[in-house]
Amino acid sequence: MQQLLGPDDPPAFSVHNAEGTAPLLLLCDHASKAVPRALGSLGISEHELSRHIGWDIGGLDAAIELSRVLDAPLVASGYSRLVIDCNRWPGGEGSTPEVSDGTPVPANRGLTEEQVQARAEACFWPYHREVDRQLDRMTAGGRKVGMLVMHSFTPRMNGFERPWHVGVLWNDDPRLPEPLLAALRCDSSLVVGDNEPYSARDAYEYTLVAHARARALPYCSLEVRQDLIATPGEARAWGRRLAPSIDAALALALG
Repeated sequence: MQQLLGPDDPPAFSVHNAEGTAPLLLLCDHASKAVPRALGSLGISEHELSRHIGWDIGGLDAAIELSRVLDAPLVASGYSRLVIDCNRWPGGEGSTPEVSDGTPVPANRGLTEEQVQARAEACFWPYHREVDRQLDRMTAGGRKVGMLVMHSFTPRMNGFERPWHVGVLWNDDPRLPEPLLAALRCDSSLVVGDNEPYSARDAYEYTLVAHARARALPYCSLEVRQDLIATPGEARAWGRRLAPSIDAALALALG
């Protein structure tokens, strides 16, 4: 299989605050809009790649601030979700979309299984192997830890103006999401979504299922609306705003 990444390409993942002591692993599945040099521009403009279809706008900056305030390790993906989505099963629905929110992605049209596997080997599996490595380290000796994945969502989709400021996404384990929802709703100025604007109960979700659910860890995803975190300063401010609710919920989840 041809190696996709060259020496001038960025790494497939980054780790922030690796020595963080909190019993929480933070993740950011869509942290970057980078594209391997071998794939050019994917056939789309920089403007399109910079939209929500290319990455989670503000997600990494908010996650880094959460990592700092909570003293929690953070693993972030290194490539655009249009190269391969780190929160979709490789080769499955949404993994390498030919069209994303109405925008055709020419480089994703008619990919062979070998081409999808090459992208996964370069950009998907290294990130997820690092997640497993961090969880192995953090849970050594039976230590209890939780996992939270930071995402952001576009304010408008399919003509619908989304009213939520933040959303908590979860499946069938209420240990972390229920106290987090309750803590966030203590702020009457926040419109908080419960599995809105997306649901973590959809079959295409990868990260929560493959890591936290498989290990029986308390887990959820946290979504923030992108117009609220469009600049690094705004994203960091929201990281600080959300940190106390996450900290309180995690304490309850871990008992």
